[in-house]
Amino acid sequence: QLQLVESGGGLVQPGGSLRLSCAGDGFTIDYLAIGWFRQAPGKDREGVGCINDSGENIHYVDSVKGRFTISRDNAKNTAWLQMNSLKPEDTGIYYCAPVVKALSPGQTTCTMTPFGSWGQGTQVTVSS
Repeated sequence: QLQLVESGGGLVQPGGSLRLSCAGDGFTIDYLAIGWFRQAPGKDREGVGCINDSGENIHYVDSVKGRFTISRDNAKNTAWLQMNSLKPEDTGIYYCAPVVKALSPGQTTCTMTPFGSWGQGTQVTVSS
């Protein structure tokens, strides 16, 4: 099954930054739309944002807009989640996963519907 591998988490102070990476585990990701998700302690997993296969269509949930940036480089077989101005409520395990594509006039877009297997995720802790 398709399973992506996350890395780059850590402990950071409020207001700090982290960049998470997401790579294919033995397969190329250039045809996949990719979503980022997170799970805070005691809460359900939630979507953070997604990027379509070309990287031209990106969506974010309201809570991270203006702070987080999703990007990808298919030549490097990697997608990233750049997180700035981190808050304690951003703490959680972060996952990336293939997500279902949708068609809109002239382009494919991404949705927050994951498929495949979840990886182990990477822990992000925002604390002073």
